[in-house]
Amino acid sequence: MMKSLLTSTVLGLGLGVVSFANAAPVTHLGGDITEKQVLEAQQAWGEALVAIANKYEEKGIEAATELAESVIDSAYGYDIGPVLFKPTLAAAPQTFRSTPEGALAYFVGHSDEFPEDSGFALRGWQEVTVDNAAIFINGDAALTMGNVSMVDSDGNTTTVDKSWGYQLDEDNNLRIVLHHSSLPFSN
Repeated sequence: MMKSLLTSTVLGLGLGVVSFANAAPVTHLGGDITEKQVLEAQQAWGEALVAIANKYEEKGIEAATELAESVIDSAYGYDIGPVLFKPTLAAAPQTFRSTPEGALAYFVGHSDEFPEDSGFALRGWQEVTVDNAAIFINGDAALTMGNVSMVDSDGNTTTVDKSWGYQLDEDNNLRIVLHHSSLPFSN
């Protein structure tokens, strides 16, 4: 389970809170994935985002980068194949991040290959709330869609529309294979 892979990284660091706003409708068409596994994977992602932000504040970019690499290796399915990752604040021509290097650049910046990235995970995140609109589970894959709200160290909240796709890997760990994030539409 992805959460167990991340636990040693994020537990005991005095992290902020990761919570769920409400219960979402769940469609389960069979297979080995449970709703609990999906929720744990989302919680682990939120905890990891807070851990990277805290590591950056406490120990700098090298430590944050090392932690982010570990999180990407354990949470995302780049070893399964290209991950369908569209970050919130990525723009053409580097909108999509199908490689671990692209994901790392988005989370911590400091990349010559992705000079526009400033490090989304370095923004002082202290709390993450997941509000799933729905969860769809079928076989060894699961999809979610909803909102993720993140509170920074100044108390400012950023809410994004988020879709995740998960796949069980050969060790039965839930891995992110689709991550789409965008800012909500506003007039």
